[in-house]
Amino acid sequence: MHKTKEDEELIPIGDVATSLGLTTRTLRYWEEVGIIEAAQRPEGGSRAYTPYIVRRLKFILKLKELGLTIKEMQDLYEAYGDARRTDNMIPRLIDILDVHINKVDEKISQLSSLRKEIVDYRQKMVEKFNLSKE
Repeated sequence: MHKTKEDEELIPIGDVATSLGLTTRTLRYWEEVGIIEAAQRPEGGSRAYTPYIVRRLKFILKLKELGLTIKEMQDLYEAYGDARRTDNMIPRLIDILDVHINKVDEKISQLSSLRKEIVDYRQKMVEKFNLSKE
């Protein structure tokens, strides 16, 4: 582990990737697309992250798990801004989550309808061919 000028611990990219179940390429890509800040590089060393960035990465993983796209995460990062103001980001996050909730509700409705069609079709086949309902 290295230390920054402010005596903040720096965690090597490989260690961060391993601990979060990611690849180093994913971390570099997220830097490139602007959903995390660029990693610091200790003198002559490779990328390393502060505990703050590691917390942000965990938040990003949760957002990814919830189905947010890279573009949506970029929008959130912009709303968060240089001032690191969570209160600027939360309303945007709620809007994005509402969109995702509506999409999930729509998919549930479609799947429910599909299930009914399958059950009905199955029943017709059972009746048509005089099969038991095993």
